[in-house]
Amino acid sequence: MKFQNRYICTARDTLRIKLGPKMADHGQIPEICRNEVIEWDREIKRLGEVLSGLMCEGLGVETWRLKEMTCLEDTTMLGHYYPKCPQPDLTVKYGEDWVDVKPVPGTLIINVGDLLQIISNEVYKSAEHRVLANSSHEPRVSIAVFFNAGNKDDLYGPLPELISSEKPALYRQFTMTDFRTRFSKREVDGFLSNYYKL
Repeated sequence: MKFQNRYICTARDTLRIKLGPKMADHGQIPEICRNEVIEWDREIKRLGEVLSGLMCEGLGVETWRLKEMTCLEDTTMLGHYYPKCPQPDLTVKYGEDWVDVKPVPGTLIINVGDLLQIISNEVYKSAEHRVLANSSHEPRVSIAVFFNAGNKDDLYGPLPELISSEKPALYRQFTMTDFRTRFSKREVDGFLSNYYKL
């Protein structure tokens, strides 16, 4: 599909696999990639722990704080297959402009989502992004893993350690049940975090 003189990728095949809190039954994972998905699960969870610890350090809180809040428990992997197309790009919104993100083979792109933006009281910002169509002569595969809080009925909001009279809470508390329901229904235009803004 062409949008503002660029081709936006609307055609793709997606493989969705629940990784946690309990991984999908191995028989439900296609045999052709089963061993790789199981290994990916182990490695991505280790990487998630390292990254969450570093993010906690960046917030000035204990390195285990996000893990304690079960923010690493509910994981889902999406494998996207994009056929070749005339004009490729991954773009991230910066202000009102879309900025190209040039791929570097063998690297990871880490996007902060709405949940981390809320928990960090906007120290970290959620990035709006889109994948534009693939122009290489080969199809493109991208793997995304989403980490979400595992306790659906606990209340989530800005960390109390980040709230002060100088920096009040910017968001109200909510349950993951409410968060996921609003996300799946696409009730909110733009960022889901806007719905919880005070």
